Amino acid sequence: MGFDDKLENTARDAEGKAKEAAGKATDDERLEAEGRTEQSEADLRSAGEKVKDAFKH
Repeated sequence: MGFDDKLENTARDAEGKAKEAAGKATDDERLEAEGRTEQSEADLRSAGEKVKDAFKH
């Protein structure tokens, strides 16, 4: 996994956590769900990059 990809995934995960927390604080279910979705996307991208790296070596 390239450094840029890792940084992007980390940023997306952090953004998702912030949205989820803001949604919980304001009782906004849509924002909370959007944050969880972004975190899941970051996790999936990270897993995909790790699989690609495993097959490179």
